[in-house]
Amino acid sequence: MDLSKKIKNLPDTPGVYLFFAASKELIYVGKATSLRSRVRSYFSGAKTMRPIEQMIDEVKNIKTISTDSVLEAIILEGQYIKKYRPKYNIDWKDDKSWNYILITRDAYPKVLTLREHEWKQLSESERKKNYLGWFGPYPGLKTKETLRLLQKLFFLSTCEPKAKRPCLYYQMGQCLGVCTGEITPTEYRKKAIGPLKMFLSGNKKRVLVNWEKMMAAAAKKEEYETAGRLRDQIKALKRIQDIALLNQSWVKDLTAAAPGKSAVERIEGYDISNLGESGKVGSMIVFDSRGPIKNEYKKFNIKTVIGQSDVDCLREVLGRRLRHPEWSFPDVFLIDGGLPQVNAARKILQQMKISLPIVGIAKGPKRDKNEFFLANIKAGTAIDKWVKGNKILLIQVRDEAHRFAINFQKTKRKIKYV
Repeated sequence: MDLSKKIKNLPDTPGVYLFFAASKELIYVGKATSLRSRVRSYFSGAKTMRPIEQMIDEVKNIKTISTDSVLEAIILEGQYIKKYRPKYNIDWKDDKSWNYILITRDAYPKVLTLREHEWKQLSESERKKNYLGWFGPYPGLKTKETLRLLQKLFFLSTCEPKAKRPCLYYQMGQCLGVCTGEITPTEYRKKAIGPLKMFLSGNKKRVLVNWEKMMAAAAKKEEYETAGRLRDQIKALKRIQDIALLNQSWVKDLTAAAPGKSAVERIEGYDISNLGESGKVGSMIVFDSRGPIKNEYKKFNIKTVIGQSDVDCLREVLGRRLRHPEWSFPDVFLIDGGLPQVNAARKILQQMKISLPIVGIAKGPKRDKNEFFLANIKAGTAIDKWVKGNKILLIQVRDEAHRFAINFQKTKRKIKYV
C-alpha cells in the first residue's frame, strides 16, 4: 500500500506515529490526538519550516499505534524514543523541553518531574540512591497538568505523613490517609505507587485487571468504601479526562490538518446537568487555538424551567448567553446532546439573527459511540470538513463541558447540605 492510501486509512484516534526510512530505520516518533489528521498535515499543502517537514521526503513507511487517551500517547512516545533513539527526535530536541517522571525513595514516595539536562547531571549511583523509578524522556510534557492527572488517577499523596490535620485531598476523598497515618508505607506503595509504575511502563490493562480483582475481594469482605474507591479508579482510568494535556501545537495541528483549512479559533461548549427540580444547572466552556480558556468559563443556575427538560434548560442557557454581546462569539457552538438540543440551539440563534455553526454530540445506541448532529453547516464547505477532521477535539470539548457542569452540580449540593 502506498503512503497516500495508508494515510487516508489511518484511525481518527489518539496514539503515536512512527516514520521509517527506506532502510527500515525508525527516524521519527510523534504523538497525536488524531493520528489521521496529524500525519496528513505533514504530507498535504505547502511545507513550512518545521524541521520534521524538511525531512519528510525520507519517509517511506508509516506505522501507527492507537491509544485510549492523550496521556497514554505521551507515555508510549517516550518509550519508543528511549528504546530506539530515532535520529530526528534526537537531532532536533531541546533538552529543556524534555522531562522525566521520577518516583522518590521516601517512606511515602513522591512523584515529581525533572528536565533531561538536569537528569543527565546525576550519576547512576545518585539515581539509584534517590529514586525508585524513572520514566521518559517525554518531549514537551506539560508537567503540572500531568502530575495533577496522575495524582487523581492513582490517589498519589502530596501531603506530609502524620500531619496535625487531614489534608484537603483527604477531606475530598482523594488521599489514602498518609496525612492521618491510616495507611502504612508498605500499603501506600502497594495501592498507589505500584499501579502508577505499572501504568507508566505501558501496562494499563494489567492495572485494570488487578484493580478489578481487588474490588471484588473488598466487596466480598464487605469493605464497601475500598470497593467504591477502586470502582471509581477503574472508571477514571478507562476514560481518562486529559484535555489539560493538549498543548498549543497539538490543537493548531488539528486545525491545520483539516481538509479545506477553515480558521476555527474559538469554540464554546455547553452542557446541562439535571438532578431534579432544584438541581438544574448549565455550563459554558471556551476553547481557542491554545486550548481551554478557563477564566471565560460560565456557570448557570436554571431559573425558568419547571420539570426536567434538558432541551428547555439549554434554551434558557443559550438565551442568557446571547444577551451578552460583550462576550466574544465563537466560531463554533458545541452542544452536549442530539438532534432536539441542536434544533433548540438553532432556533435560539435564529431568533437573535445569528447564523453560526452548531455541532451536537450525543452518545450512540451502544453508549461507546458518538453521533454528530450539525446545524448552520452546509455539506462540503470548509467548516463541514473542519468538523469531520477534528472530531477528537470536539469530543474533548464536549467532555470538558460535561465535567464543568458536574463539578458545579456537586459544589451546589455540598453548599446546600453543609
